[in-house]
Amino acid sequence: MNALTPDDLRRLTAPTDFLDHDSDAVQSFVDEAVTDRGADKRRLAVELYYAVRDDVFYEVYGADLSPQGLRASHTASTRKGFCLHKSALYAAACRAVGIPARVHYGDVRNHLASDRLRSHIGGDVFFHGLNSVHLNGRWVKATPVFNKILCRLYGMKPLEFDGTADSLHHPFDDQGRQSMEFLVDHGGFDDVPYEFVMTNMRRKHPGFLNDTGTGTVRGGSLAAEASA
Repeated sequence: MNALTPDDLRRLTAPTDFLDHDSDAVQSFVDEAVTDRGADKRRLAVELYYAVRDDVFYEVYGADLSPQGLRASHTASTRKGFCLHKSALYAAACRAVGIPARVHYGDVRNHLASDRLRSHIGGDVFFHGLNSVHLNGRWVKATPVFNKILCRLYGMKPLEFDGTADSLHHPFDDQGRQSMEFLVDHGGFDDVPYEFVMTNMRRKHPGFLNDTGTGTVRGGSLAAEASA
């Protein structure tokens, strides 16, 4: 789908249970991130991308995977989370300035990770969250996930986005070695499909979840493990 109908536009910019851009927390985040809400949509999408990428710290340990924890407003308030949290916030922030946006999911190999995290995950294939945004008449994928500092610690270049081309994954690290590979595309969703997301997390990464199944294991820091 490329061209959007008026109904599509209304649906894809509306707040939802998880993409709650009508909340004070998301509105405040957007106000901090953009210089002018009336600016060109591509410029706004880029400004929001870098705000979510770098101003929300990427952390996998102790993350809240409850319905409340995966709401955009929660991540806008805590300013931390991993791909599932950051993709919801980016979609909500884009919608707040009138950009049609969806959450998108896939399976990737060699996600940015430490050896300890791979042991929790159960291998090197990860269930992954990203976004698709509608700009200049077409859908573009964006992945505002791995912040600049963390990429530097793991020897990877930060993933850039200009609003015209897909920003999908890190194919190579700083030494030119293959870093990430997109294996399965689960498609885009108008709101966070909570049961779908958690079913995948419980089935693929049971050792990564806490005893309640609504959070990730504690006692770690991905940044600290980069130099361990």
